[in-house]
Amino acid sequence: MSDTSNTDILDISQSPKKFQSLRGFTDHLPEDHEYFTLIKKAVRHRARQAGLRRISTPLLEETGVFTRGLGESTDVVSKEMFTMTSRSGKSMSLKPEGTAGVVRAYIEHGMHTLPQPVQFYYIEPHFRYDRPQKGRFRQFHQYGFEVIGERDASVDAQVIHISWKILKDLGIAERFDLQINTLGTPSARADYILALKNYFYGKERHLCSDCQNRLESNPLRILDCKEEDCQILSSLAPKMQEYLDAESKDFYEKLKEYLQELDVPFYENTRLVRGLDYYSDTVFEYWDRTQGAQNAIGGGGRYDGLVEKLGGQHTPAFGCAFGVERVMMHLKEAGITPPPKDRIHVFIAQLGEEAKKKAMRLVSDLRENGIHTMGAMGKSSMKAQLKMADKFGVDWTVILGEVEVRNHTAIIRDMAHGRQEIVKMETVIPEIIARVGKENVDIYQLGE
Repeated sequence: MSDTSNTDILDISQSPKKFQSLRGFTDHLPEDHEYFTLIKKAVRHRARQAGLRRISTPLLEETGVFTRGLGESTDVVSKEMFTMTSRSGKSMSLKPEGTAGVVRAYIEHGMHTLPQPVQFYYIEPHFRYDRPQKGRFRQFHQYGFEVIGERDASVDAQVIHISWKILKDLGIAERFDLQINTLGTPSARADYILALKNYFYGKERHLCSDCQNRLESNPLRILDCKEEDCQILSSLAPKMQEYLDAESKDFYEKLKEYLQELDVPFYENTRLVRGLDYYSDTVFEYWDRTQGAQNAIGGGGRYDGLVEKLGGQHTPAFGCAFGVERVMMHLKEAGITPPPKDRIHVFIAQLGEEAKKKAMRLVSDLRENGIHTMGAMGKSSMKAQLKMADKFGVDWTVILGEVEVRNHTAIIRDMAHGRQEIVKMETVIPEIIARVGKENVDIYQLGE
């Protein structure tokens, strides 16, 4: 008697499910990485010039790093974090931003004993559960700079200057306006927050639901709300400048003087507050000129109290972060094409076992000499191989067959014009280098 009770038997007549990437998570295809590489090179170049060293922190951190550092009332912590519990019961979160993790590393590794300030840059993936839209993903990358251990407006100005120079290097600086503001020292900020609460009390019914919650937890964020009614009320609210103490005013004036000295154009925006609790004094953002704050490409500010919040000594600091995917989007919209560093220079076509052996050696030698080379090592016909070379868009194809092996020669074919030339085997590499151009060879040595 057969057992027919098992309903879990795989029905091989059905096609396997086709999986797709999760909503808000996107693949970076090879053509995207050409832009990604361009951005990374620009960031690395400017960071090294300024003496910043690269740091990477784990994708997962103890949740408290973010709740204590960013503030439990912030949208990032209250709505957008990917949080999970480990088998031991510890709450962990995928990092939604880079600064808190860098500060945790600064404290954990005793970097306060190093010469101050300690300067970092990073290029890292981050995660936020937010509604995906143009330029916004649930997994995204940011490049950022952190300078920990110095309170001086010149530090703020220099980091803003570096970020501006990178946008200029990439050819997209003219697409953005730099917005700056000051939140004042912690004591001045506390006085201003009290004034905002007193102003908004009694007007709660005119605020959106989010801002009604922000009124008690973080009224500064009401100034940053995009809802029309909240914007109208915010335009009539007390201004931060009315509550700045002498130290705050002096710091802000020096920042503006330094930016002017560095020829960095900026706009003062008294409603700019940023979305995280750790900011004080300087805050800044780069706004898309066509969409304003709706599509800010990046920003940052001073966070003198964050090290202390995360268990360290009181330590001044300044930092910023920029969205790599948003930078890529602007590069594409501006029609900027990265240098074709991944382009294949030469295709090696071969027929016969002996020709295949010679072709394998030739592929290796050409690559060692900086020539991007692809070889067809299957058993396709010569016609099929030449079609393949066309599809890859190579300029030159080297052909090896039984006759060429016997005569110690090779055929170099100009794919654009259909012309070909027989050359001695030992001259193939110098001939190809001459055709590709010495300036285009790709020779890399460790240490460069």
